[in-house]
Amino acid sequence: MNRKYFGTDGVRGLYGGPVMNEAFARRLGLAVASWLPPQSDVLMGRDTRYSGLSLERAMAQGLRAGGANPISLGVVPTPAVSRAVRARGAALGVVITASHNPAEDNGIKLFGQGGVKLKEVEEMRIEQLLPADGAVPAAAEPAIAEPGPVAGLDDYITAMLGLLPAGALAGWRIVVDTANGATCATTPVVLRALGAEVIGIGDAPDGRNINANIGSEHPEQLALRVRAEKARIGIAHDGDGDRCVLCDETGTVLDGDELLTLLARHLLQDGLLMNNTLVVTRQSNLGVDSALAALGGRVVRTEIGDRYVRERMREEGATFGGESSGHIIFSDLSPTGDGLIAALKVIDVMLATGQPLSELRGVLKKFPQATAAVKVREKPPLASLVKLTAAIHAVETALGTRGRVMVRYSGTEPKLRFLVEGPADDAVQAGLTTLTEALKAEGLVA
Repeated sequence: MNRKYFGTDGVRGLYGGPVMNEAFARRLGLAVASWLPPQSDVLMGRDTRYSGLSLERAMAQGLRAGGANPISLGVVPTPAVSRAVRARGAALGVVITASHNPAEDNGIKLFGQGGVKLKEVEEMRIEQLLPADGAVPAAAEPAIAEPGPVAGLDDYITAMLGLLPAGALAGWRIVVDTANGATCATTPVVLRALGAEVIGIGDAPDGRNINANIGSEHPEQLALRVRAEKARIGIAHDGDGDRCVLCDETGTVLDGDELLTLLARHLLQDGLLMNNTLVVTRQSNLGVDSALAALGGRVVRTEIGDRYVRERMREEGATFGGESSGHIIFSDLSPTGDGLIAALKVIDVMLATGQPLSELRGVLKKFPQATAAVKVREKPPLASLVKLTAAIHAVETALGTRGRVMVRYSGTEPKLRFLVEGPADDAVQAGLTTLTEALKAEGLVA
């Protein structure tokens, strides 16, 4: 049975649409409470979207109606909720967020015991428990408790401060782009407490400017500001703070593959890469495999989605993995991807080696790669798209064993994603053009 509402990272959609609305949030809250043991504590957080508080209260009403005990942590990064679930022994964590999506969207992420994302089979069971429309009436009161004695933000910030020695960043100038999202009150605070001078951008959330041409999906402003301020490093998060994209001192942006490779190399050299294994998704550049193999490590690939990375890490006995999008997981430090942990770990490598980020990134020599994300009106099965299927076969045949093609629907947005990787830039660009033109011929482009 396929899931109807849950995608690769929770439930997500346009606020006020058929799914992401208060009535559905109440229904989902009741279903979750029915799935949990009676009187379970459920920790709730949200990002800075204008719809967040209303959706949080609606889901809390459903949770309360089903016998659970919802507790609000307020506006906090997603990894802070995950950490709080593990630290406080709560039954579940809920984050009202659409991550890197625009402010018009919102979503609901769920974290089970230990702070890890639910498995697909658990999400399917919750969907089966969804009551009918209107089965959970709106309550007059929010039905949600205020933060407990261990507040989500304070606990999280204290933990992050312990990752580097006191005063370690004295003399550092760092540009931080918090995407007008949930990390506005965490990442700059931690870096300043460690001694850094922080220049902030994307740090004035108004409910509607989250991810608006800023943040990890749009690092152009970060790069310009790093050069202008002569900063040591630039850090960008997405709206809920589980991603990290960095910029070196020259203003050059590093993606998740570069971060994963340089961090894995350092862990290998220190004997700290468990089972000498790095777990990535099939989206990651093939250069990652070559770089790790040259250092005596190995790369294991899994399906796209940080949940699948985390599950494969457990299977392999690995403690480090992530995605090219900037989800970086240190499972010995956090149950889920954490953009601030990733940034602090890279800074730790810079401190240990005395090398600037522009030199450290040289460990990865990427294979030429071209990507595109095309907005589509609907998502019919790929196998039913005859023109696109023929184009994929033609590009794969042209590349042979020297490259690869990936075509998939986004699990969180109405988009079809293309990736072409091969021996030369002209070959991959030509392949990408062939695929996008075939999609246009299918008449699906929105």
